[in-house]
Order: sequence, then structure tokens, then C-alpha cells
Amino acid sequence: MKKTLMILPLAGLLLAACDRGECPNATEADIAALFDRWNASLATLDPQKVAANYADNAVLLPTVSNEVRKTNAQRVAYFTDFLKLRPQGVIDSRTIKINCNTAIDAGVYTFTFGDGSTVQARYTYTYVWDGRKWRISTHHSSAMPESK
Repeated sequence: MKKTLMILPLAGLLLAACDRGECPNATEADIAALFDRWNASLATLDPQKVAANYADNAVLLPTVSNEVRKTNAQRVAYFTDFLKLRPQGVIDSRTIKINCNTAIDAGVYTFTFGDGSTVQARYTYTYVWDGRKWRISTHHSSAMPESK
């Protein structure tokens, strides 16, 4: 009886560990490619496809809006307007940090818009592994405070 009682908690811990899954074997190149995936979704001009990169509970702190976007509907609304500018981004510099089920990509990027104008901004993407793919959990972007 005592053995059974001791085994049950241990079995529960092992099952919980299995539910969390193994850490994905992500490289810096894998995490860098997540920006490329997001940027390619911008090129579709479909706000739903852009929003699909984000976790359900993601927070978006966008460059060209003062409103914090916490829901999918809010993110879709933001990208509906932002995509009218026909943006495409290029990473200027970045630092990537990878943990078990999270990753951070932070740096500076430049966006070119359909009218030829550009804006350079600081960015931070945090990603979470959802068991199937990496999704954006937090995205902060802000225009550079000083012009070159």
C-alpha cells in the first residue's frame, strides 16, 4: 500500500512533464526565420494572416498606434490599417536569446512603405513554443527617437 501511494505522486509528475513536452531544438537561425515568416505575412496584405503569427494572449505594442493590442480582433484591426501602407521590413541589427520554450529577438529594423518612405524602429519579439510552432507572445516596436 505504501509503495502504491509513493508511486502515484511520482507518476503524476512524470505525466505532467510529458504534457509539457520536450524543448524544441531551436537555433538562432530558426528564431531569425520567424521574423521572415512574419514579414512574408505582411506581403500578403491579409491582416488575418499576419495576426495568425501571434499567440492568442499576445500583446502588441505597435509603432504607429498608441493603443495596446491584446486580442486577436485588436491585432487584426491594427494590421488592417498598417497593411494599407504596404510595409516591408529589413533587420538592421539583432540579438537573439533562446530558452526552453521561449525566445527573444530584439534589435533595430527599417520598414519601407509603398510610397517609398522609410522608418527605422527598435523592436522586441518574444516567442513561445506552443507544442507545434513558435508564436509571437509579445511584440514591441517603437520609432527611433533620434534621426540620423
